[in-house]
Amino acid sequence: MRGRVLVIAGSDSGGGAGVQADIKTILALDAYAMTAITALTVQDTLAVHAIHPVPLPFLRAQIATALADPGADAIKIGMLGDAGTIDAVCDALAGTTLPVVLDPVMVAKSGVALLAPDAVSLLKRRLLPLVSLLTPNLPEAAVLAGMPVDDVAAMHAAVRTLLTLGVPAVLLKGGHLAGERVIDLLATLDGVESFDMPRLLTRHTHGTGCTLASAVAAGLAQGLELSAAVTRARAYVQAAIAAAPGFGAGHGPINHAVTIDAAWRAARH
Repeated sequence: MRGRVLVIAGSDSGGGAGVQADIKTILALDAYAMTAITALTVQDTLAVHAIHPVPLPFLRAQIATALADPGADAIKIGMLGDAGTIDAVCDALAGTTLPVVLDPVMVAKSGVALLAPDAVSLLKRRLLPLVSLLTPNLPEAAVLAGMPVDDVAAMHAAVRTLLTLGVPAVLLKGGHLAGERVIDLLATLDGVESFDMPRLLTRHTHGTGCTLASAVAAGLAQGLELSAAVTRARAYVQAAIAAAPGFGAGHGPINHAVTIDAAWRAARH
């Protein structure tokens, strides 16, 4: 086991997303996971039924303690919920030189809002300049970039806009577009790399955004270059979706116990 990842995110009582998915993902990729929980949620595969924010002093203490001991090699941020939580996280991470992966969780798959509207501008102003990689889906990118993102050309325009917000790299996930292939874009100031995989026709995709971001963070914590970390993370998520156990009546969880060494090696070549 190598690579320590501090996850700052909400808890999913159903186990498919949030810190539960993050821990499973990081462990499956042979890294070590710590958590600073921002909120407790009551949810299943159908809906988010309740949200209970963690007191901010307690959140700050979680972050500070984890960074001090056992220490971290990368940070993954997920659900933040409101402006106060964003401020607390930014204060706790001020001056960090660790790679920070932000999954800007705004809306659950069930449609429940997970980030207050008045917190979006603060996230852009305070948090994005601290982030090494932003991993929005298309609806999140549309909000952050202030433009519709409804085709691949718009994805390219969106990543160019997002790079002007102070973040040096963006992984824009194209799963919301229709089609037999899923296209993601990894954009940095050096250019744009396109990733393409066949779409798996299944409703069992709960937690894929959390999983992808944590998988990338694990790779960065282990010393992988960004493109390699993204390649491995996408292979892992694809394999986990394909092996989903089929639990639940709604958007069920994926299978975080899969191994992807062969798939990753194939993707790199």
